Amino acid sequence: MTSIDTILAELDGLLRPADFRDYCPNGLQVPGAEEVATVVTGVSAHLELFERAAELGADLVLVHHGLFWNNAPRALDRVAVRRLRVLLEHDIALVAYHLPLDGHQEHGNNALLAAALGAESWVPFAGDPRAPIGVAATFPGDGIAREELVARVQEATEGRAPLAFLDGPATVRRVGIVSGAASDHVHDALAEGLDAFITGEPAERAMAIARDYGITFLAAGHHATERFGVRRLGELLAERFGVAHTFIDVPNPI
Repeated sequence: MTSIDTILAELDGLLRPADFRDYCPNGLQVPGAEEVATVVTGVSAHLELFERAAELGADLVLVHHGLFWNNAPRALDRVAVRRLRVLLEHDIALVAYHLPLDGHQEHGNNALLAAALGAESWVPFAGDPRAPIGVAATFPGDGIAREELVARVQEATEGRAPLAFLDGPATVRRVGIVSGAASDHVHDALAEGLDAFITGEPAERAMAIARDYGITFLAAGHHATERFGVRRLGELLAERFGVAHTFIDVPNPI
């Protein structure tokens, strides 16, 4: 077993949450067990994930999307109480890392997606220049065909076909990647002269931007593009501290 304080120190040292201007608390959101033997990871904090974690005897649930957001109601409603009751009754701690997990250049959502797509290298991209949240990735050689990029994205997201506007160059050499709901960062990709841009959720204006400005735009799913980082964190904790780890994927088509 490992103390929760030791795990938090490890994660904070890796992800450096203080560097990011986020709109949610990063780190410990709900205290629970002081000693951790079993960790469950998942993309988003909600009732089904908590119930399944409790069935596994989890001491810690680690997520990308936590329970608390700046624009959420401050008063607890019945749904919030149901969620918290599972955590409190089973003495499960809840830890969440949002933008710091997107932006990590080795273990973050975007870096891992770039690696899964076969990029040979990537650099920080988009967001606050002091703490970027995405990556601009480069493919080997002369690049890959637009259609090949679509196929690789679908494979990397475990079969989820992306919404694709193939309006950029026929060959993709450099692609910007910002997971989640980051559609408007396509403008950063345009400013840097990238051939394509990948995010999770599309905005209504995305199609017209892709067509009018001539860039390939892929929306590969908010959930699907953000499974990578939190699962990697669980694997790292298992390797570092010998805790048991299970990634629970609660399917979400969005």
